[in-house]
Amino acid sequence: MTIRIHLVGAAGYAAADLINYLARHPHAEIATLESHSAAGSRVCDQFPTLPHDRRIFDGEGTALRRVQRDEIVFLCGERETARELAPQFLAKGARVIDLSDAFRLQRDADGAVYGFPERYRDRIAQARLVANPGCYPTAALLALLPFAEFSANIERIVIDAKSGITGAGRKPALNKMFAEVEGNVHAYGIESHRHQPEIGQELAAVGITAGFIFSPHVVPFSRGILADCYVIGKKPFDLATLRATFERRYASSPFVEVLDNGRVPNLPALARTNDAQLALAVRNGIAHVMCGIDNLGKGTSGVAVQNMNIMCGLEEDVGLGARATVV
Repeated sequence: MTIRIHLVGAAGYAAADLINYLARHPHAEIATLESHSAAGSRVCDQFPTLPHDRRIFDGEGTALRRVQRDEIVFLCGERETARELAPQFLAKGARVIDLSDAFRLQRDADGAVYGFPERYRDRIAQARLVANPGCYPTAALLALLPFAEFSANIERIVIDAKSGITGAGRKPALNKMFAEVEGNVHAYGIESHRHQPEIGQELAAVGITAGFIFSPHVVPFSRGILADCYVIGKKPFDLATLRATFERRYASSPFVEVLDNGRVPNLPALARTNDAQLALAVRNGIAHVMCGIDNLGKGTSGVAVQNMNIMCGLEEDVGLGARATVV
């Protein structure tokens, strides 16, 4: 089985990780690497981390001309581009995975399936258009969705999340320069954040309607997210019951590990993998769940490949077999 794949917006951080994952995928064949900004240049010149890839980036419109029915298109650019191009690829019979936020909210979905495999595997398998989740929502939802069993007890939720600088994308900007981020933890989006509606939508979908605060921060490393989620109940939570719930909830999820023996997520170990690590604690009756992921792996490109595998009837971990090693 060969899956022909087209990447549009192929010169960003997410696309670089996709190229790397797909290069070792036994069924993947990259047919198009389309980029407006990098057209005509070599992959290795744009991405020093891919030094042996001498393919040339294609110009705008190439993927739409080449794509055939049932081939996979990854849209890796901005939401406006995705809103314009997704219908055109779907009209040609392609299956589309969009990495932007164009179709994540139900009001914008246009028939898209939210690409969160740990909840929507069956729907993803039948989907023509998958809306890849945001990286912050992925970490938060992995930590919080098992609380659906305790929704009546939840009074408030606090999500304190920290992300590496690659979460802000590859376009140059003053606030992403080393001298601006080094030595600092930068809180932002305090009044509102674009990922908050996405998190709220998916919590409500499992019956969690309690109010929550989402506080994102940028920290001075390249990749990774640590989300500390605090769930305040009307009655105290019990750790043993929570652990049993989480282990049952993720028993069939190959990339999600519920840590034991006091271990906590290790972001360097998760780098360049599609793994997620969860650690649980209860203090003064308040549940504390820590989730660690790579924002470009499980948070973006890794889960995009996981979704592709599900759409194509493959095992979820094909091409994503690098496992995290915790020290």
